[in-house]
Amino acid sequence: MYPGKNFPPRRQNRRENVNESIRAREVRAVFPDGTAEVMATAAALRKAQELGLDLVLVSPTAVPPVAKAVDYGHYQYEQKKKQHEAKKKQHVVQVKELKFRPNTDDHDYEFKKNHAIRFLKEGNRVKAVVQFRGREIAHTDLGKNLLTRFAEDLSAYGAVESSPRMEGRNAHVLISPVKSPKSA
Repeated sequence: MYPGKNFPPRRQNRRENVNESIRAREVRAVFPDGTAEVMATAAALRKAQELGLDLVLVSPTAVPPVAKAVDYGHYQYEQKKKQHEAKKKQHVVQVKELKFRPNTDDHDYEFKKNHAIRFLKEGNRVKAVVQFRGREIAHTDLGKNLLTRFAEDLSAYGAVESSPRMEGRNAHVLISPVKSPKSA
């Protein structure tokens, strides 16, 4: 290593809860033929090694802990595959933002409303913002009325989290999707 540098010593890569690393005195051992019995850890390990398998602790919090005789490499592969599948199925909720002006025309309003409906159906939250520029700030009531109308139009698709409120030169409202029962 480099002289004068204080690097921590490298940790040995040790497999936890496998074979000799199992600390429990006795385990409920499950074998490939389907048999399960409570036995001393050493005896369970010996029996697993006779079958050419590893003893893996699958449920360390159970009383007694549950250990399974499996091929450890294949077991790790299956665990990673399960995690990947779970990650693939999860949906991350995003906040989609739509910007308006106090004098937004009806056609533009409808266009943005349809986008908001699509976002809510996809399960995302929608944040509608009315920006005030220059002297428009004198007419904050127009912006708040626009946001109130927007929230009422989307009431079938989403629930308003908070009433329209001002922050600086912007007024905004946040709408969350309504949980609908999944159709079969």
